[in-house]
Amino acid sequence: MNGLLLALIAFVLFYIAYKTYGSFLAKKVYALDPNAKVPSKEFEDGVDFVPTKKEIIFGHHFTSIAGTGPIVGPAIGVIWGWVPAVIWIVGGTIFAGAVHDFGALIISMRNKGKTMGDLTADIVNRRARILFFAIIFFELWIVIAIFAMIMGILFNLYPSAVFPVWFEIPIALWLGWAIYKKKMNIVLGAIIAIVLMYITIVIGAYWPIVMPTVFGMSPLTVWVIIFMVYAYIASTLPVTTLLQPRDWINAHELLIAMGLLILAAIFGAGKLRIVAPAFQLKPAGAPPMWPMLFVTIACGAISGFHSLVSSGTTSKQISSESDAKPVGYGSMLMEGSLAILVVVAVCAGLGLKYVSDGSILTGAAAWQAHYSSWQAAAGLGSKLMAVVEGSANMMESIKIPHTISVTIMGVFIVSFAGTTLDTATRIQRYVVGEFFTAVKAPKLGNRWIATAIAVITAAILAFLQKDGKGALILWPLFGGVNQLLAALALLITTVYLVKTKKPAWVASIPFLFMLVITGWAMIRNIMSFAKTNNMLLLVIGVIIIFLEVWLIIEAVVVLKKAKKA
Repeated sequence: MNGLLLALIAFVLFYIAYKTYGSFLAKKVYALDPNAKVPSKEFEDGVDFVPTKKEIIFGHHFTSIAGTGPIVGPAIGVIWGWVPAVIWIVGGTIFAGAVHDFGALIISMRNKGKTMGDLTADIVNRRARILFFAIIFFELWIVIAIFAMIMGILFNLYPSAVFPVWFEIPIALWLGWAIYKKKMNIVLGAIIAIVLMYITIVIGAYWPIVMPTVFGMSPLTVWVIIFMVYAYIASTLPVTTLLQPRDWINAHELLIAMGLLILAAIFGAGKLRIVAPAFQLKPAGAPPMWPMLFVTIACGAISGFHSLVSSGTTSKQISSESDAKPVGYGSMLMEGSLAILVVVAVCAGLGLKYVSDGSILTGAAAWQAHYSSWQAAAGLGSKLMAVVEGSANMMESIKIPHTISVTIMGVFIVSFAGTTLDTATRIQRYVVGEFFTAVKAPKLGNRWIATAIAVITAAILAFLQKDGKGALILWPLFGGVNQLLAALALLITTVYLVKTKKPAWVASIPFLFMLVITGWAMIRNIMSFAKTNNMLLLVIGVIIIFLEVWLIIEAVVVLKKAKKA
């Protein structure tokens, strides 16, 4: 099959879904009211609660939920075949992921901008809130530590991205000042910022910056420390200072990157043939496709982390309920589109040229050389290399030099990882603050102390292993925990819809699917930990399953009462 045709089919399906199913959710299920009170205006404080234009908040929300998720997941999930990967990405995005994100956003907006954990107390009960807090804290704890490590690894892999990524910060600070202080037109500001960004990309391509060893610490260790300090500073600043303008730049950076890939697909359509197998249900060394595909491809289909962004930062910035549809439902469709382009890049673009053991391979041989086994394709560097190299191969059809193409994709991936790191730290601060408020210790939940707790605990996890790779200890649990969190967010949405007498099936059906499939994956992992005598992961996995089951029981009891009422 031709890669361009595959992308066009998926894009058309996403557009139809937005106009039909998205409109049904907005009008019939949530009955969006443009005149309703919103947290950004009711609790405006200039730091976290800030009424924001639709375009800017779309950029923040999309770049925060995306990160490297829709890049890494599909890049490894295609090992079972591109057809199962595409079906899950398209179907999951439309009927599960976008519903999940939209629901979490609306519920939070109608409950004072509370995070998913805190609003559980209002929808279910106080016991459920504590359980949800524990699960959310565990997930964000891993996310902060792992993304600091990922950015360090990416900088070591692509030193040409270092200068552009760091120079984006002063550009974003200027953009925030120009838009909010000088009232500059946001489109003009974005154009200037993007032009500056691409100038830095060209500079970075020919001036790579390699981190040296510092005081005996490896380059990766130094980067992790730097990113932890950055995360603290960035997540305590007002959202208008850095978060929003940087994400506005990143959103345009994504559109340009996607546009370049689409142009490359058009001009190189004759050569852009999918060379990966349509189905490969038993690749060497890989776990079974059922249920692991649905845990491997999370962002790009459905991800529990998205509910934390929707109810964490985004709900505090949307200026009208009418903006919730493009931001909540539309952003997820955009992420699905990115995941599809990743599939095209690794399944077709990689086949244009792949260097293996000094030989230049093309076609199916190139794909098989990279995806020869689960072990060969599963590493972080391997996943990202497949996307970057495949994309760079595609861009050569529109005469962009390979060095520039690699830098564009490297900067794009690192920028999105930085957004996720910043947003996750800020959300963890909200979670910690809400927890201490709930236990009558609000002083420990102020902006500075709560952020310090979020960063210090993540740093402790990161440095449990050499080079800041401590998060890898718990990483095998992350996929299952993340997807079970998505199931719980859909469960909370189901309870909310039943209580408000709205069609609850839109959330309950994907909830049941996610509960069964990811619970299955989680139990499979726990059995694997038991066989390998990995007691740490075994104990934590069992505790998480126990908390999940307990929370589900609490919600089901409330659900039955609501139905009787």
